[in-house]
Amino acid sequence: MDNSRFLIYDGSFNGFLTAVFTAFENNLDVLGFKCETANQKGLFLDTEIIVTQKSKAKMVWESIEKKSHTAVRNIYFAFLSESNGIEFLLYQYILKLYGMLNPTEIEQSPIIENKISKLAINVSREKSQIENLVHFQSINDDIYIAEIEPGFNILPLISRHFRYRYPKHQWIIFDSKRNYGMYYDGSLIEMISKETKNMYLNTNMGLNSYGNSNFRMAI
Repeated sequence: MDNSRFLIYDGSFNGFLTAVFTAFENNLDVLGFKCETANQKGLFLDTEIIVTQKSKAKMVWESIEKKSHTAVRNIYFAFLSESNGIEFLLYQYILKLYGMLNPTEIEQSPIIENKISKLAINVSREKSQIENLVHFQSINDDIYIAEIEPGFNILPLISRHFRYRYPKHQWIIFDSKRNYGMYYDGSLIEMISKETKNMYLNTNMGLNSYGNSNFRMAI
């Protein structure tokens, strides 16, 4: 039976790690990764839809972290770069980490490792820049808001910095390029949509708490 597959996942980091778990568990020959929201026209080869499972994602994360904290950090930061084809590069990077590349692929591994390292550095650099440059505007002295348009998807990386910097204030940081943000009520973080942001700004209602994932807290 042909086990070659394109893996279709939900675009989240947990989804990607679940896809990696599935590939390892079923000994799949992964041809590539596609977000389920992406245009699937022209995809003639076999596909497998991955249902995100945080327990499986956590197992992959913790297994990689045991091998190398630098590697797990590079994987997460490079994933957030949203670079075209980053999932397959990361998958090959993970295979190399576990000694599972074939001889032909091993020849390409230094190039892959170098690209992932550079992407991780660029994401880290923008994370630091955003942390230093964000300016909040006060809304009725109750809530502060800042809107950003980062080149990379760095919002998940900066929550810790601003929780410690403004621990007693309510604030929103919203990524207007990606149409999502985070709301902090002085205690907990909630990931929010544009509609939710407007609701909080207009009504200053209480939030439904959002538990930070292990991946955000681990960085």
